[in-house]
Amino acid sequence: MTPHELSSAVSALRPRLLRFAHLQLRDASAAEDAVQDTLLAATERARQFAGAAAVSTWVFAILKNKIIDEFRRRSRQPQAAGDIEQEQGLEDALEEQFDERGHWVSHPTPWADPQASLEQKQFWAVFEVCISGLPEKPARVFGMRELLGMETTEICKELGLSASNCWVLLHRARLGLRDCLSRRWFGES
Repeated sequence: MTPHELSSAVSALRPRLLRFAHLQLRDASAAEDAVQDTLLAATERARQFAGAAAVSTWVFAILKNKIIDEFRRRSRQPQAAGDIEQEQGLEDALEEQFDERGHWVSHPTPWADPQASLEQKQFWAVFEVCISGLPEKPARVFGMRELLGMETTEICKELGLSASNCWVLLHRARLGLRDCLSRRWFGES
């Protein structure tokens, strides 16, 4: 692949890169910065691209590292008051799902055909809305674990969390996603 072809292929990926970065970082300017850094790094390393993987796989690997770097930078900053309030709102919503003995008030209904839903392009747009609606910390932990494929120990180290806190955040994110997807995608009330 010539440098020009590689550059064209990388540029064509920009919208997908931006969506993914925004989904993970939940900040348009941070996502734009991560994508710009990714495109710059891909351009600078074009000669190192051996073609052993698809261009998209190679570029998304670079973006993944840029996002992880941004998570590290953010983890060194104090949490904003708005994030704490948003997290409290999720906790209150979760409490309403259980009775005083800790049992589910209403059991979730099984989804009709989840595999078919996953294959639909619109599902991912709704998924993006749902994950963007989660508080930052649970969404970040979920994204690092499920979308970036990081190990729990690695996430805990990066974000300064205990393993139990990490699992609680993952659980909250999954419950929040399930609730949102049940309403927005599967039409449950």
